[in-house]
Amino acid sequence: MDIRNIAIIAHVDHGKTTLVDALLKQSGSFRANQQVADCAMDSNDLERERGITILAKCTSVEWRGVRINIVDTPGHADFGGEVERILSMVDGVVVLVDAAEGPLPQTKFVTQKALRQGLKPIVVVNKIDRGDARPHDVHNAMFDLFSALDATEAQLDFPTLFASGRNGWAAESLEAPRENLAPLFDLILSYVPAPKRDLEAPFSVLVTTLEYDSYLGRILTGRIHSGVARVNMPVRALGRDGQVLEEARLTKLLAFRGLERLPIEQAEAGDIIAIAGLGKTTVADTIADPTVTAPLPSTPIDPPTLAMTFSVNDSPLAGREGTKVTSRMIRDRLLRESEGNVAIRVRETGDAYEVAGRGELQLGVLVEQMRREGFELSISRPRVIYKTDPTTGQRLEPMEEVQVDVDDEFTGIVVEKISNRRGELSDMRPSGGGKTRVSFIAPSRGLIGYHGEFLTDTRGTGLMNRVFHGYAPYKGPIEGRHTGVLISNASGISIAYALWNLEDRGPMMIHPGGPVYPGMIIGEHTRDNDLDVNPLKGKQLTNIRTTSKDEAVRLTPPKILSLEQAIAYIADDELVEVTPKSIRLRKKLLDLNDRKKATRLAEAEAG
Repeated sequence: MDIRNIAIIAHVDHGKTTLVDALLKQSGSFRANQQVADCAMDSNDLERERGITILAKCTSVEWRGVRINIVDTPGHADFGGEVERILSMVDGVVVLVDAAEGPLPQTKFVTQKALRQGLKPIVVVNKIDRGDARPHDVHNAMFDLFSALDATEAQLDFPTLFASGRNGWAAESLEAPRENLAPLFDLILSYVPAPKRDLEAPFSVLVTTLEYDSYLGRILTGRIHSGVARVNMPVRALGRDGQVLEEARLTKLLAFRGLERLPIEQAEAGDIIAIAGLGKTTVADTIADPTVTAPLPSTPIDPPTLAMTFSVNDSPLAGREGTKVTSRMIRDRLLRESEGNVAIRVRETGDAYEVAGRGELQLGVLVEQMRREGFELSISRPRVIYKTDPTTGQRLEPMEEVQVDVDDEFTGIVVEKISNRRGELSDMRPSGGGKTRVSFIAPSRGLIGYHGEFLTDTRGTGLMNRVFHGYAPYKGPIEGRHTGVLISNASGISIAYALWNLEDRGPMMIHPGGPVYPGMIIGEHTRDNDLDVNPLKGKQLTNIRTTSKDEAVRLTPPKILSLEQAIAYIADDELVEVTPKSIRLRKKLLDLNDRKKATRLAEAEAG
């Protein structure tokens, strides 16, 4: 059968997964009466809740006798490691761009990777039905983007369709009839080249993704580079350095058909397949005929820029809510994650594990997945990974390209805040509708924890997009959190009356009636120092009667932080205690005297 392999790439929330849903429906992959969830490709609970794609997914549809393998890729920069590998599996890309927002940093990031691999893109200007759509401006902006990314003449001569993925139509012009997605299907068949197929050569496939299935175990997905794969044929797995990892038989061969992975007897070069039954082979390794001795070349992945320490939860409340609490369990889970996700690196540091990744969101998603699996953990504040310039010996730090869309009235405060965080303004232009688009190059460490502050400053109306820019000389110190915290000095159940009395000191971060322990953070101090307080102190009872209005305790609703907010909020001497049911903040050193000693020691070293 004739084959086309394509990836759909776009910025987060520009409608990739919705468009794939429509392609599946119109190609006849679903029965007319079949119940299918919206965003069927986002099968993971976290993906559905957050409305983002985290893991790349494969599917396939048939159109006019041709099988089209489609890969839906993540749109968030933190999951860029997925995108880079996926592009080696395809022969063409559909670049999706919002008709109102235009190309954003992640569009630039993934398009640059695609152009470097020599892929010729198809541009789809999506969400044409938006009230603020400006399709012609966006089309011109895409040409300018391709030009700025040094696209070749052939890549610059890209075909464009105008579409509404939600309503299931695409058209060659704004005036053309808006019926269905046939123009997109036909364009893919005519414009995307069929894979080069050498069926006579020995079988070989480069592994691009790895996942776990409760029935089949480890499942390795990749595109067949050459030859034919047959069930039960002997194969050899080669590492990136050419070392033989294992020898086995292809016991289970699977192909993507619609949303399902179905067992097949054989597959030919150019097709995308999944292989089960290999125990050691992982991403970027080659599975091949035993006669093959050289591995297939794999794309190098951009290095991690942020690291966090994962350690055992050692608080007084440890083990009450989770089932997986030991260091060994945490280690096994992290090593399994790093095996399938090449953008994450795990390093053992004594009884803790340093996990390095692309950004706060990627690491936050990993912590959230682990807590849902029953793990209890202590998480440190994220810190950036520095490098040293080999020629000058200068300290280098990761920088990010930040693009901000804000109402004109908030431009000043955003520029001021990012400048205070050592960000440098690189571009500023009106984007229409009373909004301004501002671009910065800023240090990654200056942006840790800024997103919540940004939303507050812009009253929830601002949009901020970030993408890794590169390493640059160290920019100097950046001010941290301006406030101290309120720390419990007692163990027990917090009392509403005590919290009410403490409200003058600052906003609370816990509900009354919850467990507390010495060293646990229960609120934010209005001043810049930490304060130890007693959240258990009840009202002294006397035999003097009082009016009922004196008895009423009216608490201000507490400031409860989400997991990402908590990770961004904590200081270097604090941890986030994560369990399946709770997120608590605490000091690394729970004992007050230990904290005083550590402070004196730090002051002596600094002085």
